[in-house]
Amino acid sequence: MTTREVEHEITIAAPAPAVYRLLAEVTNWPRIFPPTIHVDRVEHDGSQERIRIWATANGEAKNWTSRRELDPEALRITFRQEVTAPPVAAMGGTWIIEPLGENESRVRLLHDYRAVDDDPHDLLWIDEAVDKNSRSELAALKKNVEFAHAAEEVTFSFEDTVYVDGSAKDVYAFINEANLWSERLPHVATVRLEEDTVGLQTLEMDTRAKDGSVHTTKSYRVTFPHQHIAYKQVTLPALMTLHTGHWTFEDTDQGVAATSQHTVTLNTDNIESILGCGATVADAREYVHTALSTNSRATLTHAKAFAENRR
Repeated sequence: MTTREVEHEITIAAPAPAVYRLLAEVTNWPRIFPPTIHVDRVEHDGSQERIRIWATANGEAKNWTSRRELDPEALRITFRQEVTAPPVAAMGGTWIIEPLGENESRVRLLHDYRAVDDDPHDLLWIDEAVDKNSRSELAALKKNVEFAHAAEEVTFSFEDTVYVDGSAKDVYAFINEANLWSERLPHVATVRLEEDTVGLQTLEMDTRAKDGSVHTTKSYRVTFPHQHIAYKQVTLPALMTLHTGHWTFEDTDQGVAATSQHTVTLNTDNIESILGCGATVADAREYVHTALSTNSRATLTHAKAFAENRR
């Protein structure tokens, strides 16, 4: 079997321990790495952990399970895919963070991999995917770490919750069946939903704004029946550089708590061109929050009516 070994590296203007911490906390990966849609921490025992990752490779959504060994003293993280997705037969590697000074570090990303049946065409596909994703991950890591302090002001999260006198299964079904949203939601004009892999969806839709304009969005969604749907929007409006979110459905004493959560990073370069001369970060934050909450609450209200009618 042919095992390919490759290495990519980048220099980051940030202390090595800070870079290590960011890489160690996998729940933040969808915010840091463009290809990553969602990460689930399945097991954790000391320095060993098992994580499940959903990400795009060459424009295709894939998911796999990895085991990681964390070594905060040596600033190394070793990873090995436990369950790979064809055409990958085996995949592993190491993150190595090396201090270059008090506020500078070198990040080395090592990969080793094999293709199913040693297929040369598949190996070339993996070469391209690893190279593209590694460059993307390292560039995003550099940008994220170096601008971490600046981004604190412009990255924020919020959520909306409605309580439903019905079953979590029915509320989940309404959100999961996004292919029917153009019939069920007034603000959705058209929908295209693909689910080639069970639990991994590509959702494109045209939504109507209050002013009558129509906006096209594309998101990848990961579904966990009947409790949770995570998503990452990959076509972004001019005011955002990041938009991730979760739909959660939880039984409580008040009924099913159906919640829509958003995490957003504002694109400060476009604030004045979109909202007018003199518009501030606070204005943009309020505008984005209102727009997303309005759509979320509308969707949750229709999901509530749907589930309560099915009781």
